[in-house]
Amino acid sequence: MLTILFDGIAYGMLLFILAVGLAVTMGLMNFINLAHGAFAMLGGYITVLLMQRQGVPFLVCLPLAFLGSALLGALLERTLYRPLYKRPHLDQVLFSIGLTFMAVASANYLVGSTQQIVQLPEWLKGRTEIGEGAWMLGMGHYRLFIIVVCAALTLGLQFVLARTRFGSRLRAAVDDQRVAAGMGINVNWVFLGTFAVGSGLAGLGGALGAEVLGLDPSFPLKYMIYFLIVVAVGGTTSITGPLLAALLLGIADVAGKYYIPKLGAFIVYSLMIAILIWRPQGLFVRQGSKA
Repeated sequence: MLTILFDGIAYGMLLFILAVGLAVTMGLMNFINLAHGAFAMLGGYITVLLMQRQGVPFLVCLPLAFLGSALLGALLERTLYRPLYKRPHLDQVLFSIGLTFMAVASANYLVGSTQQIVQLPEWLKGRTEIGEGAWMLGMGHYRLFIIVVCAALTLGLQFVLARTRFGSRLRAAVDDQRVAAGMGINVNWVFLGTFAVGSGLAGLGGALGAEVLGLDPSFPLKYMIYFLIVVAVGGTTSITGPLLAALLLGIADVAGKYYIPKLGAFIVYSLMIAILIWRPQGLFVRQGSKA
């Protein structure tokens, strides 16, 4: 039981890092970017290809995956996304879905459709067991590594948004762009930085998740629904909501596949429907928010 809980937490933390950029763009920038999974796929392929073809160490590939995805996100924000900020949400959805299918086709053409294998360092391949019987805790070293890295990223992101000048400028730009610009805030650069960091976090999540989730050109389509569940259930007014929603989703998914494997993801979707019927605005939305 404890092992299932541990694996569910690791899976949930990974989903949070993958989805938090989408939560930020939807909640703070009011932009629906369904191509978010394509940036995650890019981070995964950067890691796999650098390790396989260039022999780059795994720990070096992680920041490179973040940087590569962030740079592409910044480029696309300046050229493609920015003109759509004031467009209806339907236009944003159709545009980003089109980008997703383009990314899938490009990955299939450039890399091939086969599943990619990540060769982890030896110190991340082991497993430690504590206790006995039903209450034995089996901790995979790589899943423990994922929990530690994602927890550190979560704390850092919460600090940046709540305690730094950049976070206050971002909130001001979201509340009223005209007033923020009048106060000397460069709204375009704030949104550019936010979009780049969100894309970079997706790329880092894809790099971390390549070994756990698998990596092939269908990755953005396969996990798009999971990102949307995290955002819909957790809400978009804070970082805490998507974090708790991702943990709930991860634990429910792992436990459901362990105890009732024939139902697959049915339990997760049923839980999501029940929660959204109960609280359509999201489970962890702050009182008085617009969501």
